[in-house]
Amino acid sequence: MDNRRPNRVGEAIKEEISRLLLREIKDPRIGFVTITRVKVSKDLRVVKVFFSVLGDQSVRADSLTGLNSAKGFVRRELGRRLRLRYVPDIVFSFDPSLEHMSRLAELIHQINEDEKLEDEKGR
Repeated sequence: MDNRRPNRVGEAIKEEISRLLLREIKDPRIGFVTITRVKVSKDLRVVKVFFSVLGDQSVRADSLTGLNSAKGFVRRELGRRLRLRYVPDIVFSFDPSLEHMSRLAELIHQINEDEKLEDEKGR
């Protein structure tokens, strides 16, 4: 089966959910959320929306609760805006990849700082 349609639908869903979060969803539980990627099933019936949020574990949990609470509104708006035959079920999931990248950047920075200190001691 051709993968282009699920990819196109996924991109459109990502853009629309991002717009909704920015302009229309005002749930205080939802922190500074960024939609990182969207994975659509081949039959376009289920969409897994990955998000990242600034903050600790409790902020993540609150954001996930808020997103799940807004799921009905999001589905209704997706159906209205994208005119899909079937509005997919939405599953929100935290994406830890940005945290991993941040941690790697910290480690690299620390290694560079340690090397500078060693070079200065060696002089």
